[in-house]
Amino acid sequence: MESLRDIFESLDDKLIHKWDHYIEVYETYFEKYRNKEVHVLEIGVSQGGSIELWKRYFGDKLHLYGVDINPRCKELEEDGVKIFIGEQEDKNFLSELKSSIPKLDILIDDGGHTMIQQIVTFEEMYEHVKEDGIYLCEDTHTSYMYAYHGGIKKSSSFIEYSKNFIDFIHAWHSESKSVFDINYFTKSAYAVHFYTGIVVVEKKPMQAPKDIQRGNLTVGYVEYHAQKKQTLWFKIQWKLKKIFNKE
Repeated sequence: MESLRDIFESLDDKLIHKWDHYIEVYETYFEKYRNKEVHVLEIGVSQGGSIELWKRYFGDKLHLYGVDINPRCKELEEDGVKIFIGEQEDKNFLSELKSSIPKLDILIDDGGHTMIQQIVTFEEMYEHVKEDGIYLCEDTHTSYMYAYHGGIKKSSSFIEYSKNFIDFIHAWHSESKSVFDINYFTKSAYAVHFYTGIVVVEKKPMQAPKDIQRGNLTVGYVEYHAQKKQTLWFKIQWKLKKIFNKE
């Protein structure tokens, strides 16, 4: 079968524009769906170049859905391709969208790239991705760009928002249940991957982690509290040496 890069480089009709390294990221997570019945939603149809890309990559069993704010994108519909016109930050539109399409194997957010668009889309659409599906938000570098209402460490950026995912997948171990407890993301996300410009969530039903071991021979253990005392004594010695300028 042709690789995604081979397909991309052979396209010469409708415009498609991607960052080069996205091709490898796509293939990492999408390859398992090739030539199988697969439901894909791409938010951001633009000039329609990606329609041909996904059709050739996934094969004849692809059900492709697109969202765009440009009414003319409706002209890009064809067999197996359904286009919806609306604004991705409009919760009512997204609600209607969910009622119009089945659960998704893959969701690609390549829409307007503003913070509110990316965050609202995730909050409204993540649960509409199948329990073993892929949620991919791209062009997340806009979280660092003022034109998209981003900014370094800005709390309202999608990158800062998605950093919470790291906490969520570890919530099983939280000792502060009143402020940080297990939620839907904890129970549905197998892994979160950050790339330059892309955040990927791999979904999979999750349960509380369990530890496993085999064998019974050991070399003994150093108790944590003993380690802590050793560390404290080392710090005291280091400070005393510094005070008295001794080696």
